[in-house]
Amino acid sequence: VIKGNRSLFFLFLLLCLADADHTDTATHYGQYPSVEKTILLRPAERLARLDRGIAELQENSSDNERNLLRNTMYYACRDVDIKSRISSCDSPVGSGKTTAVMAHLLAQAEKRGLRRIFVVLPFTNIIKQSVERYRDMLVLPGENAEEVVAELHHRADFESEDTRYLTALWRAPIIVTTAVAFFETLASNSTATLRRLHELPGSAIFVDEAHAALPVSLLPIAWKWINLYANEWNCYWVLASGSLNRFWKIPEISEREDSDNIPEIVNDKIRTQLSNYEKKRISYQSDLRPRATAEIADWVTAFPGPRLIIMNTVQSAAAVADYFAEKFGREHVEHLSTALTPSDRDKTLEQVKLRLKNKEDINWTLVATSCVEAGVDLSFRNGFRELGPLVSLLQAAGRVNREGTFPKSEMWTFCISEDGMVKLNPGLKESAAVLKRYFESKIAIVPELSTQSISDEIVLYGLSGKHKRLVDAESNLNFPQVENDFKVIDTDSRLVVVDVTVASQLKYGKIDWRGLQKVSVQIAKFKLDELKTPIIVDNIYRWNLDYDGFLGYMAGIVKLKKYSGGVMII
Repeated sequence: VIKGNRSLFFLFLLLCLADADHTDTATHYGQYPSVEKTILLRPAERLARLDRGIAELQENSSDNERNLLRNTMYYACRDVDIKSRISSCDSPVGSGKTTAVMAHLLAQAEKRGLRRIFVVLPFTNIIKQSVERYRDMLVLPGENAEEVVAELHHRADFESEDTRYLTALWRAPIIVTTAVAFFETLASNSTATLRRLHELPGSAIFVDEAHAALPVSLLPIAWKWINLYANEWNCYWVLASGSLNRFWKIPEISEREDSDNIPEIVNDKIRTQLSNYEKKRISYQSDLRPRATAEIADWVTAFPGPRLIIMNTVQSAAAVADYFAEKFGREHVEHLSTALTPSDRDKTLEQVKLRLKNKEDINWTLVATSCVEAGVDLSFRNGFRELGPLVSLLQAAGRVNREGTFPKSEMWTFCISEDGMVKLNPGLKESAAVLKRYFESKIAIVPELSTQSISDEIVLYGLSGKHKRLVDAESNLNFPQVENDFKVIDTDSRLVVVDVTVASQLKYGKIDWRGLQKVSVQIAKFKLDELKTPIIVDNIYRWNLDYDGFLGYMAGIVKLKKYSGGVMII
């Protein structure tokens, strides 16, 4: 007799067989070591190492209000006594959540005997920043930092014998990965992906910026999984965000009767102090008259810089950045989106940070997508965001006047008028309509609205039928259907290599997954077919249009558009 959820039980039987088969095959072909060393979490030692690092930061920082609040936050998270298997952390941006929650997880891992910590982030570009911080503050003497803190960008899972060795396994003690990679692994029916899932039981999982982790239609099944792994497979979950939407309190999403009993790891007093500081830092403004690209440029540049513009699509961001570069000069604009490889995103982030440190370099603008909204330590004078979800606006505001150094900073919401390559994102139509109603009703924009905005969206538009199909398919052990329907990004995308040398090495099996992910991007398959992009091996493509460090693969699309006069959407 199977006790507990039988779907998950049978899934674990399958994945253990899959991992044994794949590992033995990879070892036979010399693509995997015959003896793998095990690196332990050692939570008490890593927590002591983290404490020393935080103490050093305190000694070298000023005693301003923000730093004092960060210190209070750290020790409160580290020392809180939590008995539940799921908790939440609602703290504003800039409160030191990255290290504070890690201290909490290490303390809990020691108490609960957990073997791994997963840090799940919504966007690939913020992984490196978190990884660098964790490697700097958690690695013990004599350890290899890359083996202790694994950095996983793409869900690069391959079925063929020639590419199985590229699969990123969850065997490090601390794993930093994306929400796409993490949750689609939980939903997977593919053996190459499933082979790592048995590493999850007995782990602590920190879902950072949880508001952006999943679309609303996937929350019911994801919440079910979170509870199953917590209650049946000894996992401890922390759901955290600077604008946390407590989706588990919404009846359409959660079936738990005790959904109000998910404890906060930060007490009400500290959260109030952080919230009061937040209100002094920034003001929210809106101008919802649709603007074309030229109008956006003229309007935005009238405000003091440095400035941040966030667009709703990769294509729109590239088009606006290209326009800025042509009109104002390349030195007056930077661009950041997933059109860039992880390696080039890192370079751009470093360039942006250097420019922000130069207090005389103020007349410039960063044009980006939502990839900069969460977890990126940037601080601009003023911000502008295309109308979209409320939680995205709240997170974007965390990149404006982050340290409270400017006497007046504003976060504007604006609308676009489609022209050329600047296009609306149809996937955000409903959430954007909810935020527009708030502005028109003159409702104050505050983090406490986050949960309400999801409820309002469900009331107005309902949940898609996908959530019921997912629950039914899993109950019926229809794992292929679960994998097919559970798509965090509902686009069939493929891994595309932009580096010629790596593409050649990959063809002959001479590159590992770390090297691959640094020089690759994800592009929708239909667009690759339209552009006749060549395949290297096993659904990995080689980009054959222009690519540069400014616009990324969109450089080729923009040039194609200019030459053809047509419109292409990616």
